[in-house]
Amino acid sequence: MTDVSAAKAKPKTSPANPLFPFSFNGEQLVAHVTGALLWPAASALIVSDLHLEKGAAFARSGTFLPPYDSDETLSRVEALVASTKARTLISLGDSFHNPAVIAGLSDALLARVQRLTASVERFIWVTGNHDPEVPEHLGGDVHEDILLGPLHFRHEASPLFPLPGEISGHWHPKASIRGPNGRPLTRSCFIHDSQRLILPAFGTFTGGLNVAHPSITALFSHNSVAQGTGLTKCAVYLLGKRQIAAVRGESLLR
Repeated sequence: MTDVSAAKAKPKTSPANPLFPFSFNGEQLVAHVTGALLWPAASALIVSDLHLEKGAAFARSGTFLPPYDSDETLSRVEALVASTKARTLISLGDSFHNPAVIAGLSDALLARVQRLTASVERFIWVTGNHDPEVPEHLGGDVHEDILLGPLHFRHEASPLFPLPGEISGHWHPKASIRGPNGRPLTRSCFIHDSQRLILPAFGTFTGGLNVAHPSITALFSHNSVAQGTGLTKCAVYLLGKRQIAAVRGESLLR
């Protein structure tokens, strides 16, 4: 992989390239095939909706899921920090599945989270609906939302936010296109227009909401040509196994 400072130089047309550079509110950003976002000018790595300890939360409620989701998710974040040499790491909310799992972190997992927050010059927790409070002993700074240069980071996109440059998560967006065999192909995705950008969920145990759902299209309706579609001026970056497919919102299957 390439470090954050060099990622913006990767060509968009390179086959099996896990990086897709694009411009958003005057900044050059890079979508990563893992669902992470790189901001090369700030040496920043952004992830959203880790949902750490979701398996543990389900187990406590009587539904068994394999208890390896946190290890898998953290391993992927750690690998990205190492490969990108990011100096700032932003986690865009719902980093933990609920407050109870934060309180119940094992000593080993707590130490691992603390090592992660200490591994970068600045770690920013953005609070989410699943984790409205992040305790100080985990390390890092905690914000409900935060403005860094021309980019405004929050967990959930707000239709009341009037300024361009909003970056959020929350919705776990996914989209469907027609695959090579003619069948629908659905993948997690980034979606953005000129005003806001929504990241896919990074966590191992996370589902998705199709971008054609009214909850998502309503966030982009201000920039829609056909009333009510909300996607006609959106760019969508679908995550494949090794590369990203960029399509226009108007080309998606409904």
